[in-house]
Amino acid sequence: MPETVDLLPLAVVIPLIGAVLLTLGGRLLPRPAIDALATAFAVLSTAELALLWARAGDGRVVSWAGGWTVHGGRSVGIVLVGDRLGIGMALLAAALILAALVYSWQYFDEPPRGHGGTFPALLLLFEAGMCGFALTGDLFDAFVFFELMGVVAYALTGYRIEDPRPLHGALTFGVVNSLAAYCSLLGIGLLYARTGELGMAQTGAALAGHHADALIVTAFVLVMASMLVKSATVPFHFWLPDAHAVAPSPVCMLMSGVMVELGVYGTARIYRTVFAGAGGVPAAAFTHTMAALGVLTALVGAVMCWQQRHLKRLLAFSTIAHTGLYLLGVSLLTSEATAGTALYVAGHAGVKAALFGLVGVLLDRHGSVDEHGLHGRSRDTPVQGGLFLLGGLALAGLPPFGTALGKAVAEHAAGGYAGWLPAVYVLVSAVTGGAVLRAGLRIFAGAGPVPTRSHSDNETSGEGEEPEVRDPRRPVPLVMTAVPAALLAAGLAVGVWPGVGRALAGGARAFEDRTGYLAQVRGLPAPALPHPLPETAWTLPGVLLGLLSTVLAVALAGAAVWLPGRAGAAVRAARAGAGAADRRLVLPLRRLHSGLLGDYLTWLTVGLAVLLVAVGTQM
Repeated sequence: MPETVDLLPLAVVIPLIGAVLLTLGGRLLPRPAIDALATAFAVLSTAELALLWARAGDGRVVSWAGGWTVHGGRSVGIVLVGDRLGIGMALLAAALILAALVYSWQYFDEPPRGHGGTFPALLLLFEAGMCGFALTGDLFDAFVFFELMGVVAYALTGYRIEDPRPLHGALTFGVVNSLAAYCSLLGIGLLYARTGELGMAQTGAALAGHHADALIVTAFVLVMASMLVKSATVPFHFWLPDAHAVAPSPVCMLMSGVMVELGVYGTARIYRTVFAGAGGVPAAAFTHTMAALGVLTALVGAVMCWQQRHLKRLLAFSTIAHTGLYLLGVSLLTSEATAGTALYVAGHAGVKAALFGLVGVLLDRHGSVDEHGLHGRSRDTPVQGGLFLLGGLALAGLPPFGTALGKAVAEHAAGGYAGWLPAVYVLVSAVTGGAVLRAGLRIFAGAGPVPTRSHSDNETSGEGEEPEVRDPRRPVPLVMTAVPAALLAAGLAVGVWPGVGRALAGGARAFEDRTGYLAQVRGLPAPALPHPLPETAWTLPGVLLGLLSTVLAVALAGAAVWLPGRAGAAVRAARAGAGAADRRLVLPLRRLHSGLLGDYLTWLTVGLAVLLVAVGTQM
């Protein structure tokens, strides 16, 4: 099917061409023409990937750049490999880029003449990096695309160059991620020295002829460094809330909606294709280590999410918490867990991007993203308030949203590994969803007493933010409400449209078929898929657990909003207990998020050392 294969390079080429034209055209074209041109390229890219998704089916397609295919089991060419999950990640990136571009039509100040194409060009370049990473079948090219994505993300984070805070956030983001990238490049070098190959399939096949030793363990940990840092896995996560707090809201939509998830995708893809066979890292070592990291990340993210009043940081820690659940899912190495995680990612992307878009509306109108300072100030925007609360319910796992379906499938698979793991899914969803509902009730309904202002050094208020528009008093542009509404509708469609679950189930089966991947990329006959499609339909236990996490989220939000105004012995005792827990457990955790680059680099080093010991002792 040559027409299908030829579509793979276009996933990278189209946004690259768009970025070049916007960079050149930005010097000549007015703002509306630039927006129209950028949107046209985003639509074209999304349509191309949707067509590729439809044509790929439940298998995979392979494209060799320049026809440099495998000869005698070896290759020097650049290969792109697309299956339903890889193409799906690229399609998700393209769709969110389109949403961010439309959202940004009237979001930023009018740029100086000659620079109007900079922001949309960076977004399309960002898309090219994400699509290339999702589709590459080569380790070195994965590094190149990942770093292209990262460099553009640094520039987008510090886009407001006149404000020192975005520059600081971008610097922290860039230094931490770049150091991790150097570690990954060193790991790729070790693998090349051992196997003489850079292709994922060829490297995985070559490792089967070697004995697993300290070099393989070291290479695994080093290669995973960039993936775990980009996915904000604890203790490599410190950069993410600092970057989200200062990045423009459309950029936050992309970083939390798809960029972080690509780190988890890369972790699973590289392990499956390179390290999963004989001569690599045993499945038990990968599962035990990554599942432990996933649970730790989910719980730390949930606790820190609940503590925030800065809305962007609140949503950023929510992303960290859910990323932990994704890492837990892919660590189980089963088709059911992978399918559930893919559904979870798809549903979460729309919901989280919508919430960041709605926070951008608050910043547009009030010049603040502080939950306490905004108490009751948006009572006159019931539409945005309703969407914000609906996003909180979806984040909590309310059926029939895609977040609830993905959570249900993934937690069922996790329950087969350890019976207590579904409780982690329920708890994390309830706490993160409850934090969003708490903020929504206070800001859009003026519920509860006005929160007591805190001036703690360990708390970021979110007040005094620079508006990202020329006139914060203007009416909210229609697209800034329409885009979040469309994103929430997309998150709902993931849960109610059976075709999405079935397609991702087929993609998960192909993703877990390492033998078929290695054979097809190396030009050998691919064996038949060995097992049936995993079940991704709604089940009664899944619905009930989704309702349970939603009820808990509502209860937590209600208690946080209304209990402070109540009196009574029980309430005073609860406050005293919460205060003691905060001082002993939460406050030390909050102090670790110091904002100091040296601290974050120390934790990166410690985390890699612990990971090396954890994997090495299980070999």
